[in-house]
Amino acid sequence: MEQTFALLGFALAAYSVVGNDSIQTLGTFLVSNEKRKWWQLWLFAGSIMAVVVTLGYLGYGEYLGGKGDDLTFGKFDGIFKDGVTFPTISAWYVLPPLALLFITRLGIPVSTTFLVLTFFAPKALPQMLIKSLGGYGVAFTFAIVAFFALSRLTERLFMQRPFDGEDHGLWTNKTFWTVLQWSSTGFLWSQWLTQDLVNIMVYLGHPDQVGAGTFAFALVTLLVMLGYIFYRRGGKIQEIVRVKTNTQDIRSATFIDFFYGLVLLLFKFDMLGIGAKIPMSTTWVFLGMLAGREVALRIRLTEANQDGRQVAKMVFSDLGKATIGLVVSVMLVIFLYLVEGRDLTALFG
Repeated sequence: MEQTFALLGFALAAYSVVGNDSIQTLGTFLVSNEKRKWWQLWLFAGSIMAVVVTLGYLGYGEYLGGKGDDLTFGKFDGIFKDGVTFPTISAWYVLPPLALLFITRLGIPVSTTFLVLTFFAPKALPQMLIKSLGGYGVAFTFAIVAFFALSRLTERLFMQRPFDGEDHGLWTNKTFWTVLQWSSTGFLWSQWLTQDLVNIMVYLGHPDQVGAGTFAFALVTLLVMLGYIFYRRGGKIQEIVRVKTNTQDIRSATFIDFFYGLVLLLFKFDMLGIGAKIPMSTTWVFLGMLAGREVALRIRLTEANQDGRQVAKMVFSDLGKATIGLVVSVMLVIFLYLVEGRDLTALFG
């Protein structure tokens, strides 16, 4: 029964985690490529996923910032340390992906790291929270500086020179920008996978104990779930991206994806001194990136056509929605402790 619940939890997590987090890595990609067939986009993203997951399993994860022979790229060791043991998976462990599935259908972006991993290792929550808050701050600051410096040259020209058939050289060369945007998306997607695969793979237990059959099942499940998400064009949660300034423009999407991927790459060097293996909420990092970009565009561009109150409302609304995931995570963990008769003082001690 434990294996049954583990595989069920994995399948649900594969869909709900990628479905919720698609706004981060694939949201701008989906929005700016809405005229393309869904299976073309899926083949691109699915190929990268297959390569990254296979490299981790075969022991080449260090080339992507993790460690060899680890489907979680070292993140499993980051939460199960200092005497923290892997729990016995029961029916209750299916709750986090189910809750995530329900919240995602409401169009609310939540942290899958908090919602899933807190259930398995609640004592790791403080470190994950500190790193995630730091990630939001770093992404917010990075985005303000980067887009403040570039927006006059890039975003203003993008708004003034849309893809309307007129020739403006490289600024409106769709082939050139398509190659750049797909490249930046591939870079970002690979970085996200090395950060957040642990939120799904944790259901399979210790990475060293995942056999070839289980790995094949995991990879096929991930690809099928990803395909369904592309078929649905991301679902309602895509509104988080659509309402941001000019995100439908493939050129703007290129810069968003590239800068976001750079921030995730920076955290592999343990820039906050918390530990490179400690998982973090990439949702919070992404929302920090979008918030910083909106602030920078508001300051630099009159074409953005947003007053300060509107931008502030958007920023705090997104952050408030993301905080829901943290609250739900803690509530689910407390519920688990109560139904299993565990000592709550051990949770908060």
